[in-house]
Amino acid sequence: MPVGTLGTVKGLTIDQVAATGADMILGNTYHLRLRPGHETVAALGGLHKMCGWDGPILTDSGGFQVFSLGAINKVNEHAATFRSHIDGAKIELTPEHSIEIQQALGSDVAMVLDHVIALPAPMTQVEDALARSIRWAARCRNAADREDQALFAIVQGGLDRTLRQQCASELAAMSFEGYAVGGLSVGEPPEDMYTTTGFTTPHLPADKPRYLMGVGTPRDLLENIARGIDLFDCVMPTRNGRNALAFTDEGPLKLRNAVHKLDTRPLMEDCPCLACRHSRGYLRHLFVAGEMLGPILLSHHNLMYYGRLMQATRDAIEAGEFEAFKNAKLAGWGHEPFYESV
Repeated sequence: MPVGTLGTVKGLTIDQVAATGADMILGNTYHLRLRPGHETVAALGGLHKMCGWDGPILTDSGGFQVFSLGAINKVNEHAATFRSHIDGAKIELTPEHSIEIQQALGSDVAMVLDHVIALPAPMTQVEDALARSIRWAARCRNAADREDQALFAIVQGGLDRTLRQQCASELAAMSFEGYAVGGLSVGEPPEDMYTTTGFTTPHLPADKPRYLMGVGTPRDLLENIARGIDLFDCVMPTRNGRNALAFTDEGPLKLRNAVHKLDTRPLMEDCPCLACRHSRGYLRHLFVAGEMLGPILLSHHNLMYYGRLMQATRDAIEAGEFEAFKNAKLAGWGHEPFYESV
């Protein structure tokens, strides 16, 4: 899912997003609660109508902001209390209020409010956040009454096998419409993420969607698909695009580097995106000159790259060739890491 935090995938029109092959986009409860406000979104016809997207939308509950904006919030059993990063206003986000906001936004999939912590963390802190996440999930389940909106639970438990399996089993017993693996990609090494996903997914219902939140690099996608994940979101395609990094089958290209100055080749020969109509040299020029077109074109390319990667993965799975496909992609990407260039 391309990330449209505030009702827009940064730098792209909704038609350009659709052209990348995206079937579903993501919005964020916390940020839309602040701007323009969930009541305003509802008055404008809901999130779909407001931004012009006629496909499915998933809204994150605000739980990640409990983690990422930790300097301006506190968490207790009742709620996460925020100071707005915009004007300092005090905001109390309970599980019930998170559902209220998401129902007003009118998303197709709403997420329960969970308690996210940084990893690694002391076991007592992991256990406390897990137990609170389960209790908050139950409160969200009780508060949700919009029949046209699916509710997904979020599995927590740090990197501990027993805690993850315990959380997955307890949430599965509550019969949510889908299940997310949360609390990963928050500072742990990638291999720890893959291992944790691998021992968590077998304890989730096989007939329900499995969503790995906030992940990740192309390698992360394939490694976690191999471990049973169906659905992803991440800001990496657009954030890196805005910062002159393009994803390709040969690994990342850093377009500000002088090596690209006279390069007449496109980013990828067979890519139908807007950026690949131009040369690498031209794209580099746009970034060096500070032209806004550069971030737009690379954001479109990166989302197209992710969309085509997912389509090719589905094709390989259906053909019974996923393992060979995965190995070929990993070999092409090599050892240079994909990273957020910010």
